[in-house]
Amino acid sequence: MALRPHEDHGKTDGWVQGSPVPALTPTAIHVWRATLDVPPDEVQRHQRLLSADELERARRFHFPRDQQRFTVARGVVRSILGHYMQQDPGELRFTYGDYGKPFLVQPPDHAPLSFNLSHADGLALFAFAWHRTLGVDLAHINPAISTMEIAAHFFAPGEYASLCALPQEERTVAFFRGWARKEAYIKARGVGLTMPLDRFAVTLGPDEPARILYAPDELAEITRWSIHTLDPGPGYQAALVAEGPSCHLQFRQWHASFFD
Repeated sequence: MALRPHEDHGKTDGWVQGSPVPALTPTAIHVWRATLDVPPDEVQRHQRLLSADELERARRFHFPRDQQRFTVARGVVRSILGHYMQQDPGELRFTYGDYGKPFLVQPPDHAPLSFNLSHADGLALFAFAWHRTLGVDLAHINPAISTMEIAAHFFAPGEYASLCALPQEERTVAFFRGWARKEAYIKARGVGLTMPLDRFAVTLGPDEPARILYAPDELAEITRWSIHTLDPGPGYQAALVAEGPSCHLQFRQWHASFFD
């Protein structure tokens, strides 16, 4: 039986900075971009929002730069969630799925607010929506990585064949494009590494609409999710996987003035 996959809803490159932040409506998904390498005073402002367990997780990182980036990422997500929930960001509490996906603890009678985050090097993306599950992934393009060897071992056969069919100069970017889409799908489902990357396939060619080609429980999964291509900036590939086909994406650039 032929399956009808969801099509991409458009690649975006406009990240709006400043206020006011538009309302997060039931049909909208807000995607935020933030720089994690910030001055020490800003790191401290984020640090003051974190819970004891988050501070302990930050201390476990060996390198100070990684401690700082974790701290800033957690502080940013708390600040944005606090804005949407109209609560003190420092008072928010989180729980975690079996494979580490974070969830916001909310009152039973409150509309469910979903979020997901990803960071690579000094850049981070955060996605927020009401009533729909999300997964976002950000990949830094590293030409030194043996992308074709990785794809041969871990990607679905059709994905590897698609990479091989591309011109040599396009393969590295296509690999990371596919990697971001696959990771975003896994994060949306919250299954971690229990789902091998070769059990499902996504498009990865430069002219193909972003979509799931096949997945476990194919029809249910393909009709449940939509993939959205994101443009975080030069040197990166990113994707958002969202529950449901119809949504309006809005893009915001985080700035320290959001604390004010």
